[in-house]
Amino acid sequence: MPAITVEKPLSLPAVQVAEGALVAYRKVQRVVDAIQTYEGEGFPVRRPFPGLSRAVADPFVLLDQMGEVQYAPGEAKGAPDHPHRGFETVTYMIDGEFVHRDSNGGGGVIANGDTQWMTAGAGIVHSEMPPEKLVRSGGLFHGIQLWVNLPAARKWAAPRYQDIRASTVSLVRSHDGGALVRVIAGELDGHTGPGATFTPITYAHATLLPGSRLDVPWRPDFNALVYALGGFGSVGVERTALRSGQLAVLGPGSALRVEGSDRQDSRTPTFDVLLLGGRPIGEPVVQYGPFVMNTREEILEAIADYQSGKMGYIPVTHFGAGPKG
Repeated sequence: MPAITVEKPLSLPAVQVAEGALVAYRKVQRVVDAIQTYEGEGFPVRRPFPGLSRAVADPFVLLDQMGEVQYAPGEAKGAPDHPHRGFETVTYMIDGEFVHRDSNGGGGVIANGDTQWMTAGAGIVHSEMPPEKLVRSGGLFHGIQLWVNLPAARKWAAPRYQDIRASTVSLVRSHDGGALVRVIAGELDGHTGPGATFTPITYAHATLLPGSRLDVPWRPDFNALVYALGGFGSVGVERTALRSGQLAVLGPGSALRVEGSDRQDSRTPTFDVLLLGGRPIGEPVVQYGPFVMNTREEILEAIADYQSGKMGYIPVTHFGAGPKG
């Protein structure tokens, strides 16, 4: 169950598509199955982007669904100190908690609907680890990490950290209240999310009740991706089937349609999806692990800078003991 819910969805503003001759619903061009792998110290992730070309995913570099997993005591794992340069990491915790620390002084607990937006820019070292109480007692862990590329002119920007609390996310609904949408960044039908981005994008999490339909306007200059976090449904007016762990790539147009299947299973009673889109950057991309740059020479420079300590270090003091950024 997502952390951000609303008892009376009809009290929220509705997103609507202005019907008319100029409305063009985007059609599904292909459906990609996410691969299952492990990250950090060994937490499970589903990763759909290996099945996409960079041009199709642009401006996104990576999408990881972390979990959903119910940890037993002592099982919780995270991602210890590691560097980044040239892009932004967006960690959205649907359920559970992560503790973030970085070499720029940023840090905090990301919990139950919160989002941590970290601009690596010129370079940063950070960690994302489960809190001690989760390690001790176990518990639910489910989140998303999205990597958003930066254009060449912004890759050397100073690192920054945005602590986006669940209470600040923009909440909207479908016309009949059967779908709840959480706008994290960008805008839907004039409703803007709190995330400040260098690269123009829209990032939202929608929950659809069985049999419900969500129609939303979509910027024609953005690409459009729909990733199924859980449950069953369809995308597009042609009703292309989509299930948990699958990504739909949509073609051109000015609106999106997502529907929840009439029947869901007992484990996932709703159809949960991420709505992703952005204006393609259209620049060369060279990636090596945690570095996303434009040339091989810049990658070699990033490796050398990290190894020489130019990206900084995370203080060894226990989290919370020192000053917070």
